[in-house]
Amino acid sequence: MKVSLLRARYRRIILFFAGVAINFIFWEVVLPRIGLRALSRRTLSNRYRRVAAQFRSLAIRMGGVMIKVGQFLSARLDVLPVEITEELAGLQDEVPPEKFEDIRKQAEADLGAPLNEKYETFEETPLAAASLGQVHRARLCVDDPLGNFCEVVVKIQRPFIDQLIEVDLSALRQVGGWLQRYPPIAKRVDVPSLVKEFSTTIREEVDYLAEGRNAEIFSENFKDIARVHVPRVVWTHTTRRVLTLEDVFAIKITDYEGITAAGIDRAEVARQLLDTYLKQIFEDGFFHADPHPGNLFITPRGGQSEDGSPAWRLTFVDFGMVGRVPDNLRTGLREMLIAMGTQDAARMVRSFQTLHVLLPSTDLKQLEQMSASMFDMFWGKSMDELRQLSPEEMFSFADRFRDLMYSMPFQLPQNLLMLGRTVAILSGMCTGLDKDFNLWNQLAPYATKLVSQEVGSNWRVWLDEAGNILKELIAIPSKMGRVLSQIERGDLTVQVPAVSRQMIYLERAVNRLTGGLVFIAFLIGSVMLYNAGKELYAGILTGGAGVTLIWLIFFSRGTPRRFHP
Repeated sequence: MKVSLLRARYRRIILFFAGVAINFIFWEVVLPRIGLRALSRRTLSNRYRRVAAQFRSLAIRMGGVMIKVGQFLSARLDVLPVEITEELAGLQDEVPPEKFEDIRKQAEADLGAPLNEKYETFEETPLAAASLGQVHRARLCVDDPLGNFCEVVVKIQRPFIDQLIEVDLSALRQVGGWLQRYPPIAKRVDVPSLVKEFSTTIREEVDYLAEGRNAEIFSENFKDIARVHVPRVVWTHTTRRVLTLEDVFAIKITDYEGITAAGIDRAEVARQLLDTYLKQIFEDGFFHADPHPGNLFITPRGGQSEDGSPAWRLTFVDFGMVGRVPDNLRTGLREMLIAMGTQDAARMVRSFQTLHVLLPSTDLKQLEQMSASMFDMFWGKSMDELRQLSPEEMFSFADRFRDLMYSMPFQLPQNLLMLGRTVAILSGMCTGLDKDFNLWNQLAPYATKLVSQEVGSNWRVWLDEAGNILKELIAIPSKMGRVLSQIERGDLTVQVPAVSRQMIYLERAVNRLTGGLVFIAFLIGSVMLYNAGKELYAGILTGGAGVTLIWLIFFSRGTPRRFHP
């Protein structure tokens, strides 16, 4: 590509963001200083939407990396206003396809042979066109050594995409440097780090050899699960810029009428989809990070499954964008899932700390209170029920925790943001498949499974839980003493709307206190019997201690009966 065109592209990106910066300075810095802060605040939401719409238009016209930038920004719920993320959320690869002659030259240069020598047939009209490449259907030559399938799809990068990526990233680094000089932004976000993370992601996405390896890793992880399928890679016809895969296109996962017409239970598809991602995230530590409708298919297999329903499988394609969950992140996520499944607000806060997503100034006590309130308000409700929550309830919740919500105590790393974006898309898909889909009912059994695995395989979990119980037991007398002293002085004040919740917490505390005393009695008794040589009886008491601890972990935190004054 001509250098002059690349320079013009660079200037266009820089000028756009310079205009956004000037607009921001005028409205957010100049006007408030001349007494027009109210005008600035009143127009803020519309200005955010207008800027996002302008960027969306620019991205569609320019294609290349800019569309990926918009998709990346749409996931930054932790650092960008909701008006911007909502406007960019629907940004897809809305670009026209390249001329076939240009695509042909690119493919033949990489494959080292004319297309008619590598493929028996090759469709000139693309099956799909994206910002970085496009996909064509083809058929392998009859004498191809694979022999087990002939119909394939060929993914080919757009010409000069590497040059366009470098120009766009160079412009973004320049813009990131500007933003980092503005103290309110620098305090909340490490912009150069975000640009670096995005650069790494985009470079991985244009390496088709890496994508092929990702597909094989995913296939290996699900080799024992018949309902999940991944297209096979034709390595003899694959290079860094050309990827040939088994053609697995079937019923798109958002083709609800097609799924129903095939006799497939859409609610079961939603459950299978979520279970598949829970395995990817919490067991494999490797997940498909771009689950949009064009990358997921329902493939009827013919015949019937064990329950007599039509057999089918969930087919994944496009592994250019994958996420990896390192051990430390997986530990935090498991803690979060267990906290959600057991409605444990304190454990939820600890999971945030394990994930290192909280700013130093975060009010942990208030965050725990907000988590508990969220469980009370949202837990167990389906998406349809959540949509029916009254505005008064939401306003009351927002007003109670307005200081915490305004301070935005979270700053998320890129791998966690990618996961968050994936889960958000996934949730929408599951709700589309089944309007009564209940995320909580799916998460609770999986959380129980995780706790069971931890308790069964790691004695430290038992000891940690015992330590937590002992801490609570030790703290109860001093807390009760303070309350009684307040009552004697007449200083005790009660927030009437919170009485019901406090009684619930009190009942839970009493249950845990009773269970804790039983657990400690069993544990001490077993130690004494073991030291006395009575191993059989010591084993029986140890079993009793274990049963009691399991009850404390799983059942003592359940929702007790409601208190009615």
